[in-house]
Amino acid sequence: MKRLSTLIAATLVMGLSWTASAARAEEVRGAGSTFAYPIVWKWADIFRQSTQNIVGYQSIGSSGGISLIKDGAVDFGATDKPLKPEELERLGLGQFPIVFGGVVPIVNIAGIGPGQIRFTGAVLADIYLGKITTWSDPAIKAINPDLPLPDAKIAVIERSDGSGTTFNFVSYLAKASPEWKATVGEGSSVAWPTGTGARGNEGVATEVRQVKNAIGYVEFTYVVQAKLAYGLVQNRAGKFIVPSAASFQAAALSFDWTKARDFYVIINDSAAEDAYPIAATTFILMYKVPKAPQRSRTALEFFRFALGDGKKYASDLGYVPLPDTLVDQIKEYWARQLKSGA
Repeated sequence: MKRLSTLIAATLVMGLSWTASAARAEEVRGAGSTFAYPIVWKWADIFRQSTQNIVGYQSIGSSGGISLIKDGAVDFGATDKPLKPEELERLGLGQFPIVFGGVVPIVNIAGIGPGQIRFTGAVLADIYLGKITTWSDPAIKAINPDLPLPDAKIAVIERSDGSGTTFNFVSYLAKASPEWKATVGEGSSVAWPTGTGARGNEGVATEVRQVKNAIGYVEFTYVVQAKLAYGLVQNRAGKFIVPSAASFQAAALSFDWTKARDFYVIINDSAAEDAYPIAATTFILMYKVPKAPQRSRTALEFFRFALGDGKKYASDLGYVPLPDTLVDQIKEYWARQLKSGA
């Protein structure tokens, strides 16, 4: 719990840095994904120490990041839901990935530890549809025959804010459950059929920790940092996959990024045998012709560091750094598409 409290406190400090340092005209401002917040914060801290340049970041969710970059209020937005090339072109934005990770179901059930409970996509969908309401439901027991699951009501926790984490979670549910696809669908925010909302990955993690018999979903780094109990999820090959750097990478590398315009790739529900099924990518949005060229150049210096020497920090936090071939592709994209990237 101490690690999670520290992470939440750091989120507030990083967001408030905008106000505290408003006099610094060249401070780079970013906002968006809570999924990527832990690694962006770490990168920003190391970058500041080595260059004296400050990168402020508001962990407000992917939808918030998209809104702020559209309004020109930040130098970059971070989103776990990529924008389609047609929308990027209309807005004058460029888009590129910075890190891979995964969305993981977390639980608070007495006697159930990390990696002990199993889920299929259909079972997760039925829990969030309100069709499965107790941990003793036959559908859950069928895939967890040896677990001492209680005959207790499931407390469903979901995101209340617009979220790329939610997008990747419900995008997967829509692929696993025809009923989910038909009745709830996909998006950064949806009309949840049941449950209680919490803001950000931090909020969901905290709520699940505090509520007995709860289930939620968060980015894997929050699981690692807070030592949360998590479930395995069955992939398309029929395997129940442990969330890990290896299984996230298996998902990410099963797609051909060289053929994707503006890197528009969604990596969940991969057909790769060892792929984690709810893998996700964080993308950066920047204007091709920025209003503040110097800050945009500094932002690209920051991401050049992040995708180079910063890889080791991503690995330490449970993310998957981008492979060198994809980093080279991104740098070529900067040179072609972003005025500050030449």
